[in-house]
Amino acid sequence: MLTDNRLGEATLSPSIHPTAIIHPQAQLHATVQVGAFSVIGEKVTIGANTVIGPHVVVEGPTEIGTGNRIFPGAVIGCEPQDLKYKGGESWVKIGNNNQIREYVTINRATEEGAVTRIGDRNLLMAYAHVAHNCVIENEVIIANSVALAGHIHIESQARISGVLGVHQFVHIGRLAMVGGMSRIERDVPPFTIVEGNPSRVRSLNLIGLQRSGMSAEDLSALKQAFRLIYRSETPYQQALEELGRSAAHPYVQHFQKFLQESSYGQGRRGPIPGKK
Repeated sequence: MLTDNRLGEATLSPSIHPTAIIHPQAQLHATVQVGAFSVIGEKVTIGANTVIGPHVVVEGPTEIGTGNRIFPGAVIGCEPQDLKYKGGESWVKIGNNNQIREYVTINRATEEGAVTRIGDRNLLMAYAHVAHNCVIENEVIIANSVALAGHIHIESQARISGVLGVHQFVHIGRLAMVGGMSRIERDVPPFTIVEGNPSRVRSLNLIGLQRSGMSAEDLSALKQAFRLIYRSETPYQQALEELGRSAAHPYVQHFQKFLQESSYGQGRRGPIPGKK
């Protein structure tokens, strides 16, 4: 680990296991811990109080923030599994206070200068895969053996249950809950529970919304919006327009905007339908 670049020499901290291999150009804060047989490549920056377990591989260009814990066997920053990749310099950028569990893989973006980005306070459980160009915001939980294809965007506080795949370019909304072993090939609306194969919107994620601190007024507004979209006889486009005209509540505005962009925005896959 480079504890002081002004010296022009790499000096090992006591918190770096002697079997770890650290590239001399890697930038590690003096408080970083690195376990046995881990490999830290060139163009890697790791912030304060991050703990790298044994047998971890971090290739660059990769930036990892402060207070993260990366468990044994994780592989971060390798080239994307994308035949369109032409060898350009792309990135993985990870924020602060994340837990990246055993054998998680996080790939760099495909295009030169592009980023695979993970925010703050996320939990990625064992064997999860985050492909090229994904964006995971904050406080997201991704359970074991979830495979995210390329260009997926997951909004803050979403919950992804285990053993499922998510199709490329899918968006998963804020505070959504995805049931285990579902097939997710279209966008998951915020604040909802989605599960099944084929997947369907089942209900609002009421327990998750309550745990997030939403007020009774917030829940009431979302319930009305949900009933209009998924339980009324109003045609979908008309319901969206009606919701757009009447939505003054910020959560309802987010719900309506997500559905509008998912249904009619360029490059979007459309929202997962309801039970009807």
